[in-house]
Amino acid sequence: MTALDVDLTPAERAELEGLEARDRDRRLGWLLVVTGVVGFVAAVTLLLERIQLLIDPSYVPSCSLNPVLSCGSVMVTEQARVFGFPNPVIGVAAFPVVVAVGAGILAGASYARWFWAGLQVGVALGAAFVAWLIAQSLYSINALCPYCMVVWAVVVPLAWHVTVRNAEAGVLGAGLARSGVVRAARRWSLLGVVVVYLVVVVMVLERFWDYWSTLL
Repeated sequence: MTALDVDLTPAERAELEGLEARDRDRRLGWLLVVTGVVGFVAAVTLLLERIQLLIDPSYVPSCSLNPVLSCGSVMVTEQARVFGFPNPVIGVAAFPVVVAVGAGILAGASYARWFWAGLQVGVALGAAFVAWLIAQSLYSINALCPYCMVVWAVVVPLAWHVTVRNAEAGVLGAGLARSGVVRAARRWSLLGVVVVYLVVVVMVLERFWDYWSTLL
């Protein structure tokens, strides 16, 4: 039984729902700050490594560890500069915004629906871009960038929790806000994120099994 199952007046129920929503937003604020900081550090590191590689083509990036985990192999591909500039520039620009939004929530800021809708578009595009990069790394580039994988790892919970929050708040439509699917997505958020991680890990193991098996 939850607190909302107790016999409350409509006013008390609305107040309790508001308190619980603010508590969830506060937890989301911490998530935004942490994932934003981690993603920013990874993006900056990638950008610095890319600049060093441009200066000295013989430079071996610190994240080039073996034939599979090789930032150097990834950085020189077309996929590493989809929009005409190094992909890490996107992270350097976007993750501070994520941190600022999270800090604002923790400071008590209340954002308008249009703002949350904009953030939703951002995380959705980020998640789609990451999914495309994963596919490209596995089946086209045939190498993995460890720092890129850090970015992938933070985008997954970021996109999941922002989407669930917006769905519950009605940003994605009143019908979806009342959906049991949304309630289940919030209740099983940790499991959902872990499942996504496991799927990617299995894909990586399967794709490069010939190499991993030599290390056993």
